[in-house]
Amino acid sequence: MSQRLAVTAWESLFRAQVGVMRALSADFPSHDLSLNEYDVLFNLSQQPDRSARLRDINQLVLLSQPSVSRLVDRLVARGLVEKLPDTHDRRGTIVRITDEGFDHYRAVAVTHMRTIDSIMSEALTPDELRQLAALTDKLRCPDSDPDEGACPGSAFEQAEARNTA
Repeated sequence: MSQRLAVTAWESLFRAQVGVMRALSADFPSHDLSLNEYDVLFNLSQQPDRSARLRDINQLVLLSQPSVSRLVDRLVARGLVEKLPDTHDRRGTIVRITDEGFDHYRAVAVTHMRTIDSIMSEALTPDELRQLAALTDKLRCPDSDPDEGACPGSAFEQAEARNTA
C-alpha cells in the first residue's frame, strides 16, 4: 500500500470525525452537562457496576489525565459520580456513577442518540454503518483475529451487551 493512500485515508477519517463532533457539539441537548462530562458518564454507564478505576477512565476518554481528574471532581461536587477507595489497590480510586448521575445521563442520552442517528443515517446506509464500525474496530485492534470475534470493547460487542441487558 502506498504511503500517500494511507495518509489520504487518515485525513479523510480525521476530517469526518471532526465534522461529526462539531455537529454533535452544536446540537448537544444539555446546557448543564458538557460533552466531556457526558463522555465520562457514558463510559461509566457501560462498565460493570457502573464504575471504573480512575486510571481506566483516562484510557476511555480523549482527555489528559489531569483534565479527567478535574472533570471527575466537578462531577463529584454535583453529585453525579462518587469516588471510592480501590480495595485492590490502595493508591487507586474507583469512580462510580450515582443514581442521580445515571438518570441525568439517560435523559441527555436519549436525545443525543437521536442526533447521532440522524447525522450517521443521513450519510450512510445500514450496511455502510456496519462496515464503518468494523473498519474502525480494525484500526483500534489491528492484531485481533477476525475469526475469533471483534476486538475487545468493539462497537459490535457494546451493542450486543446493551441488547442483552
